[in-house]
Amino acid sequence: MKRVAIFDVDGTIFRSSLLIELVEALIEAKIFPINCRRGYQKELESWLNREGSYEDYISAVINIFTKNIKGVYYGDFIEIGKILIKQKQKRVYRFTRDLIAQLKKKEYFLLAISQSPKGILDNFCAKLGFDKVYGRFYELGPDDKFTGQVTDEHLISNKANIVKRAIEKENLTLKGSIAVGDTEDDIPMLEIAEKVICFNPNQKLLRYAKINNWPIVVERKDVIYEID
Repeated sequence: MKRVAIFDVDGTIFRSSLLIELVEALIEAKIFPINCRRGYQKELESWLNREGSYEDYISAVINIFTKNIKGVYYGDFIEIGKILIKQKQKRVYRFTRDLIAQLKKKEYFLLAISQSPKGILDNFCAKLGFDKVYGRFYELGPDDKFTGQVTDEHLISNKANIVKRAIEKENLTLKGSIAVGDTEDDIPMLEIAEKVICFNPNQKLLRYAKINNWPIVVERKDVIYEID
């Protein structure tokens, strides 16, 4: 039975959000209408000015993606995703990039869990050496176009359930397991691992980590340090 290492992706490995980058790429390719940006521009400005939350911003982007993906050909989506990953594959944090490489050498089973679309996650995570990837799976109609519906949303919304499912299906063990996340959405996943790393945590996860004495690692510019 292999030991498992579980990683969130956006903000933990990738130095942005794959979904945000994907929406921008779809707009640039004129697959999404350019006026889509109005749907999250206010939240973006508010976040950049540190007057609003990142959660509000990403929620607005998710809403725009969900509304506009309906009717898009799967082939167009995949092609844009491939171009995007080719351009931005290396925009990752050094800490998690190096940790992934170390754990791969130690023959850990690498598991990625994200709220970004699985179609773009697969390409990004494969190049890093991940063995299994879970993300949002958007339904396709018989015409090979997206319907706008998310399949098994109840599963992807709880990362702990995904980990338990992977443990059973892949014959893994939680003994010696490692989990790395950056927001409170990762808490269920972090709680079931033996070793936890809260990497660049948001405020809610930071508070929870301090209560539970979880290690906190921050990467800022060219410095990586731990917070007591």
